[in-house]
Amino acid sequence: MTLRKTGWRTTLLFVAILTRLTLLRAGGAQTQSQAETQPESLAPSDAPNHGAYDYRLLATKQTSTMEKELNEAGDAGYRFSAVMGGETGFGGSEVVVILKKDLDAAAESAFQYKLLATNKTSTMQKELQEAADAGFEYRGQTVFSSAFGGREVVVIVERERDAAIKAYEYKLLGANKTSTMQKELLEAGNAGFELVGVTVANTAFGGAEVVGILRRARLQ
Repeated sequence: MTLRKTGWRTTLLFVAILTRLTLLRAGGAQTQSQAETQPESLAPSDAPNHGAYDYRLLATKQTSTMEKELNEAGDAGYRFSAVMGGETGFGGSEVVVILKKDLDAAAESAFQYKLLATNKTSTMQKELQEAADAGFEYRGQTVFSSAFGGREVVVIVERERDAAIKAYEYKLLGANKTSTMQKELLEAGNAGFELVGVTVANTAFGGAEVVGILRRARLQ
């Protein structure tokens, strides 16, 4: 009687072990099957490369040439990133502009540019305002020694083609004393103007001075 009970229990234990092994194998096969049928696009090696950019560097001694090259790059979807005027090892006194393109953008945009260069603050403010009225926005500024204009303030403005026009009013401040610039900045700030760019350099119209560009949303 004891042997029969022992044999019966052994048989049940053996069956339970076999059942457990069968379930484990089935689960492993299902996991393997899912891995084999997983879309390739979800594999880590094929994941989208978010945050990829393409850059284009422009360098020229003539502002008119720079504007032409800026617009060619803008038509190709490149957007202004930075500007600096100065001496380069390969071209002497030049304006250097760097543009970038977002390679992951859903749709490619086109941008239009104007390059403003003058040695008079009153002229620059007038040209900035005319560009703003046409839908262009301030993007960057530098000081550049041109062959025909001497030391000039160079300003780059941009607009996205077919985009709605944002109405801005611009103000240009120039002073060769920091105390004077401080006073003028406070006055402009109290009137709602926000500083968007500044350069410190020798210009033909002011000598060694600080040149600041401010703007505010145009009052309706």
